[in-house]
Amino acid sequence: MVFDQTEILQAFAEDEFFPVFQPLVELRTGQVTGFEILARWNSPRHGAIPPDRFVPVLERDGLIDQLSHTLMQKAFTHPAISKGSFQLAINISPQQMLRDAFPQRIAAIAEQTCFPLHRLTIEITESALLDDLDRARTVARELKALRCKLALDDFGTGYSSLKHLHTLPFDEIKVDRSFVSSLLEKRESRKIIAAMLGLGQSLGLSTVAEGVETQEQANMLLRLGCDHGQGWLFGSPAPITEIDNCLKIVWHADSPTLPVGPTAASLMNLDALPAERLALLQAIYDGAPVGLCFLDRKMRYVSLNRRLAEINGVSIEGHLGKTVPEVIPQVFPSVENYIRRALQGEAINGVEVERMRYDTGAPQSLVLSYHPARDEAGEILGVSVAIMDISDGKRTEAALRESEARYRHMMQLSPHVPWVLDAKGEVAEASARWEQYTGQPLEEALGTGWLKMLHPEDIAHTLEAIQTSLATGQSIDIEYRVHTPRGQWLWMRSRGAPRFGPSGKIMCIYGVVEEVHGHKNATEELESVQAALRTALDSAPLGMVIVDGQDCTVRMMNQAARTIFGAAVNPGMTLAEYTRMAVTSLDGRRIRPEDFPITRSILRGEVVNAMQVLLHRADGVQLWLSISSKPIYAEDGELIGGLSVIRNLESDRARCHHPPDSPASTLQ
Repeated sequence: MVFDQTEILQAFAEDEFFPVFQPLVELRTGQVTGFEILARWNSPRHGAIPPDRFVPVLERDGLIDQLSHTLMQKAFTHPAISKGSFQLAINISPQQMLRDAFPQRIAAIAEQTCFPLHRLTIEITESALLDDLDRARTVARELKALRCKLALDDFGTGYSSLKHLHTLPFDEIKVDRSFVSSLLEKRESRKIIAAMLGLGQSLGLSTVAEGVETQEQANMLLRLGCDHGQGWLFGSPAPITEIDNCLKIVWHADSPTLPVGPTAASLMNLDALPAERLALLQAIYDGAPVGLCFLDRKMRYVSLNRRLAEINGVSIEGHLGKTVPEVIPQVFPSVENYIRRALQGEAINGVEVERMRYDTGAPQSLVLSYHPARDEAGEILGVSVAIMDISDGKRTEAALRESEARYRHMMQLSPHVPWVLDAKGEVAEASARWEQYTGQPLEEALGTGWLKMLHPEDIAHTLEAIQTSLATGQSIDIEYRVHTPRGQWLWMRSRGAPRFGPSGKIMCIYGVVEEVHGHKNATEELESVQAALRTALDSAPLGMVIVDGQDCTVRMMNQAARTIFGAAVNPGMTLAEYTRMAVTSLDGRRIRPEDFPITRSILRGEVVNAMQVLLHRADGVQLWLSISSKPIYAEDGELIGGLSVIRNLESDRARCHHPPDSPASTLQ
């Protein structure tokens, strides 16, 4: 099927091109965090035409910019997207990447639709960078200046990926589907993907795997450290009307194995780990208080930490490359069977071995664990060994007793009142400072005795908060009044959180009580000031509307503004909805959304003074208004919103149609 330019232009004129959206899923949580915008053409003459048939034609005829504009225009203006917070991604062609005006076109679409560009990721294939890397660098920096994110698409399939990552300000790399499709069958693909993901982590880049089609592929990518997945497993490209439904899907609800983290065995597979995990493992090795080592299938020491070298009385260099019987011949007969069982796939914990210390000849007790280490496909690479010397157990117990004594001492010295509730919700332990606040001896406060010091009106909701925490595991954050030795009522704030046992059952609740009497008084005064301020604004004769500059949403409007606009404007509506009101200028022309004073102030930082317009309300009322607006800046100079002040020039509705010195206006 061959298409000529005339047919393509006719398709644009008849609005036959439209976007669909493929979900991007965070592998650790199973949540949909964004969508990639894909192009579709539904021709009444030829039916559904796949992108690989029409995109090359658009690139050949110089119409690819028009397609991108159409897709983004339709996506950015749809309520399901404009009101969301998820990320959108769109792929651009090599031609677009090298055009001078491409960033400006992106900015114009965003300004027209009020879409925040920090939610847009521009995907660039490596082929877009080969012809003119200097020009690509300039365009990339301009896109970054607009707050767009940049992703290197089809990573690993080009000729100079590392150079591109070094030269251009990418935020994300996308692993090509060709590697993902063979992930389970080819060890080489797993190693290449692991290297890509490790490189991304070391450079602080987010990683996305394309073409994920099976649960097993998703599990493997998660174990390798991939951040996001995209493919048919998570859903086919959906029309724009299905976005809300896609966002509600959590993939691990139907596929519980998806968000499972890496197992202990897979963590030991050093050559398949991303750089960040390898660095973490090395830090654990260096800092662990127990002896750790890794044995290969021939029982040779591949790696070990300094603690194990100290336990065995042999240097690290004296271990590496040698077998266990060569390093510790006296102990080997006692542990050989456990090592061989681990090499067959059995995990063994808590093996106790008695021997004589190498330096003093004194008895030494060791506890050993042996775990098979596997690669991503389950093949056993060797054995991970952990060795703990328990001869110094008594010193450990003494240290624990000292730690407990320090804890109790700190409880007494704390300026707050630490407390502990048992599983029944009764006070098991508390600081003696309770007596300073209430005059009640600590012995009397234990159990439920402390409730005697609470104001009668506060006892019910306090007990309810405790029982709710014990039943649900929620934290406690309540305020109540206590009776002081001077006969006054003092406001206190009590906060706490449950402690769970190994079975998940709540063992107790730890918390603190602190005085908030002065703070509560200050809060009440602040609320009074805010109420007075709202009353003052509502009494002003001029209408006032405040729009948030971050999400372009109407945040506040006073009573005068409500009277002027009627039902046309409400807090919570978007700037795009606000500027769709029917408003005309003195010469009768309709005011475009981008020319509204508040739009100019928020998007361009302009100050607009006394623009006279005619408002055509849906209820038939027409009002001549004078509208002024100015941007609102934070202390650090960031533009955070805009204020619009509206004055009703005439209260007589009959004069609204023909103000003095103004022509009659009609809505065009």
